[in-house]
Amino acid sequence: VAALERQIFDFLGYQWAPILANFLHIMAVILGIFGTIQYRSRYLMMYAVWLVLWVGWNAFIICFYLEVGRLSQDRDFIMTFNTSLHRSWWMENGPGCLVTPVLNSNLAPEDHHVITVSGCLLDYQYIEVVSSATQIFLALFGFVYACYVSKVFLEEEDS
Repeated sequence: VAALERQIFDFLGYQWAPILANFLHIMAVILGIFGTIQYRSRYLMMYAVWLVLWVGWNAFIICFYLEVGRLSQDRDFIMTFNTSLHRSWWMENGPGCLVTPVLNSNLAPEDHHVITVSGCLLDYQYIEVVSSATQIFLALFGFVYACYVSKVFLEEEDS
């Protein structure tokens, strides 16, 4: 459910890299559930390996939105594969945010508009960080579950 929620908001923000990662995560979750139902430890091991990559991706997203190191939201368009100027959907639609268009701005390309966002109760960066931190927490829980159930399945095969 958390991955689907995240997928929806990434689609609304036209963020193609997270859309692709979320899709792969949803497929891995489906395979993990299938492995659990069908008593297939290989699927659970694959799911556990994917969760390690998923934690790494979410750690990168946290670093990106908090602008850790040389990452910058203003110059790096990693989330859109450098194809557009779109940002997180939460930037304009966060809780309490007031969006004001800037008229007669020469800063924007022809097909975009310049806006100012003010009055947000929580900045969009922190919403994205909380979402990624939640994904990391769920992935750690899933990793422990997958390893334990896979071990149980392997022990049952031996006996």
